[in-house]
Amino acid sequence: MRQFSEKRVSCPHCGHRIGIELDTSGGNQNFYEDCPACCHTIHLTMTLNEQLDQIELSIDADDEQIF
Repeated sequence: MRQFSEKRVSCPHCGHRIGIELDTSGGNQNFYEDCPACCHTIHLTMTLNEQLDQIELSIDADDEQIF
């Protein structure tokens, strides 16, 4: 599996398309990026499937509130 890959994703807040550089050398990861257009935080979860040589990336707004 390649160590670096770039994915194009849409911000869940404003829909702006951004490029995310993924480093697969650390295995499965959770991380946060800020949208350059609206400055809201994007939560990304990267899961590696080495048997199929695939990267699964889930994106959410991570803005759920508990009352």
